[in-house]
Amino acid sequence: MMTAQIGQKAPDFTTAAVMPNGEINQNFSFAQATKGKYALIFFYPLDFTFVCPSELIALNNRMDTFKQMGVEVMVVSVDSAFTHLAWRQTPVNSGGVGTLDYPMVSDVSHKICQAYGVQHEELGVAYRACFVIDKQGLVQTLTIHNLPIGRNVDEIIRLFEALEFHEKSGEVCPANWNKGKPGMTPTADGVSSYLQENAEAL
Repeated sequence: MMTAQIGQKAPDFTTAAVMPNGEINQNFSFAQATKGKYALIFFYPLDFTFVCPSELIALNNRMDTFKQMGVEVMVVSVDSAFTHLAWRQTPVNSGGVGTLDYPMVSDVSHKICQAYGVQHEELGVAYRACFVIDKQGLVQTLTIHNLPIGRNVDEIIRLFEALEFHEKSGEVCPANWNKGKPGMTPTADGVSSYLQENAEAL
């Protein structure tokens, strides 16, 4: 089965999802929700586990930034929409995630994590995977962590900033690039000029 690849169209899906208002949308469409927008698909193993709530809360704490950048955020696990809803309704101090400002997508069929190539073969859950998708629906970055290793949400934001910078300027983002730092013109002269000024700081 073909799985999501860099530079290719992100696989579409329609499934149940718990929306930010707490309602269950039985026909949440990835294509409709993200048409003409940046998108982040954030896979995680299971509701009511350990690393996962910290990641989802960290993601939610930065939703103002994602919204300002025009990024449609969604999280995906193999739990049902009803389990997602129960986890949202569990207080944070009791291991829940509370109200979230992005959809929680249900993948009980496992078809989404399989289409994106992120299913753990033995456990049947998704790895901790992130897909940064551009406004044309093409995968620009993908990162996959093993289950014990939580992700850095600020790094995900940086990836979107780098993508936006490249799209607007035509320049590329060298090592350790952060918003506000110079880019590099993708030519022999451009790399020479950049390294002459910045190599020692890399």
